[in-house]
Amino acid sequence: MDNRVRILGIDPGLRLCGYACIQAVGDERKLVEAGIFRTEDTDTIEKRLNSIATDTAELLAKFRPDIVAVEDLYSHYAHPRTAILMGHARGVILQTVAKAGIKIKSFSATRIKNSITGNGRASKQQVQKTIRTLLALEELPSPADVADAIAVALCCADNKELVAEKKK
Repeated sequence: MDNRVRILGIDPGLRLCGYACIQAVGDERKLVEAGIFRTEDTDTIEKRLNSIATDTAELLAKFRPDIVAVEDLYSHYAHPRTAILMGHARGVILQTVAKAGIKIKSFSATRIKNSITGNGRASKQQVQKTIRTLLALEELPSPADVADAIAVALCCADNKELVAEKKK
């Protein structure tokens, strides 16, 4: 039985999306690739969302993940517009993954941080430093969107029930 699982973590954003593909075998984690894709600020929201869908579909074809992990939306009452725009981007990502028939799992930022650092209120820098140590990276993952995508993928990999049923 193949106990490898490939997880694509995505940190959704309308301007910039972080992504990270990791391969998990038992307790071992290997970073396959991480990066960002961006949309043009001057494009209409429709074009930007279409670009996100296209980029997401390309990542799915390239990495062929068993599971896609996405960070949940977080909304601060002082910035409701940001949450709405993020919701558009996240929705397009979820729809693209669902259309491909790939399992989707969402995690809150607090759960992700707790899974990675043991502290649900860890700073972005703490998360970056922990990821660097866990994956034996030469440099801190940067920008923050890449670190967030790696963190959500690692959080998913640490969810034993999800990994056990990866293709159900």
